[in-house]
Amino acid sequence: MQKMETDSSLLSSEVDLEQQELYQQLLLQTMETRQSKIPESKVIRPQPGLCVKTLTLPDKQKVFVNICQSATVPTPPQLSREKLVELLESEDPSGYRVPMSLGEPHTEVDNSFQGCTAYDVVISEDFFQKCVKDPLFQQFLIAVSLEGLENKYNLELSRDWKVLKNRKFLGSVNEQNIRTNRKPVIQEINSRDTHTAPAKRPEFCLLVEPPAGDPEFLIAEIQLPGVASSRSLVLDLGEDRLVLNARPSLFHLDCFIPVFIDQEGSVALYNTNTQILTVTMPVVSS
Repeated sequence: MQKMETDSSLLSSEVDLEQQELYQQLLLQTMETRQSKIPESKVIRPQPGLCVKTLTLPDKQKVFVNICQSATVPTPPQLSREKLVELLESEDPSGYRVPMSLGEPHTEVDNSFQGCTAYDVVISEDFFQKCVKDPLFQQFLIAVSLEGLENKYNLELSRDWKVLKNRKFLGSVNEQNIRTNRKPVIQEINSRDTHTAPAKRPEFCLLVEPPAGDPEFLIAEIQLPGVASSRSLVLDLGEDRLVLNARPSLFHLDCFIPVFIDQEGSVALYNTNTQILTVTMPVVSS
């Protein structure tokens, strides 16, 4: 296995034979999980929000983006206007992620009776209401929506957009299938007496499997000294984010993952002897 350089603070230690065997067990279990489980999902009908007109580049084909709202989509972390300004001026504005569902393209007819392509983007109802009240947040929302469509469908969209004043949606509002997030169950082996430790960011490393070519699995190895049982761990996985809390306030880890992962197929195991949490995450091919 080779290490993926994602953060200067990542732990750089050799993986011993015992850990390699553990990884193999987790990989086999993860593959069985992916083959036997159907991802949980929920069908929603979003509410219209605003309609944005833009063009594809370089062929300048007309595109409409329907930004919709739904209470089913998670709300992003709280963000003040001052923090948004700092974020936009930072070197990495992509550090703040807005949960959204990106629908398939559908053909529509515009007011000139010309054929065009429309995309539906669904975001949190609360975050949408916040964006429409502040022009800066609205511009940010449109920018991240266009970026999401570009990444998913390999597009290039003009940033010279126009928000339609008298239309909230182009076409018919379609149902969307939203995958529901589920926390992977943390399995435990052995047990040990607990003791308290000051809250801090744990040391961790990320490994890729296979070591050459396109990665199929991303493995996070997180050191949690002082954590006696998996019952004190709360693990949440997003498509490109890992959040771990060790109660009571022992450790907190919130990191973005350099690839998109399959949350439903992920497996977590906590070894109480080594006090290491190993999370095996299938990589979603682009």
